[in-house]
Amino acid sequence: MKKLLSLVVSTAALGACLSFGAAHAQDKAATAPATAAPTASAAGAGCEAKAVDKNGKALAGAAKASFVKKCEKEAKSAAAPACAAKAVDKNGKALAGAAKNSFMKKCEADAAKG
Repeated sequence: MKKLLSLVVSTAALGACLSFGAAHAQDKAATAPATAAPTASAAGAGCEAKAVDKNGKALAGAAKASFVKKCEKEAKSAAAPACAAKAVDKNGKALAGAAKNSFMKKCEADAAKG
């Protein structure tokens, strides 16, 4: 009788753990797109809007992914020279190291937005 009772209790505990794990996985899946959306670059949004074929239909699948990747790369490289010219501190000296990297990243993201 004790073995049967301990088996029932352990089965119930295992079921509770599995249901908690499934609920936790569903919560992560539900929040993952919400956290991924703000991190997507603004250039990606603009490039996705431009992702149409010669007939005006929206691209899909690998063609869309390739187009968006190329478009974002071109947008970033177009903004780099302008941002590099602006990468100076308040005393007029050129930024270097982490400060320059941070400034370039922000400048390129801002250029991609507008």
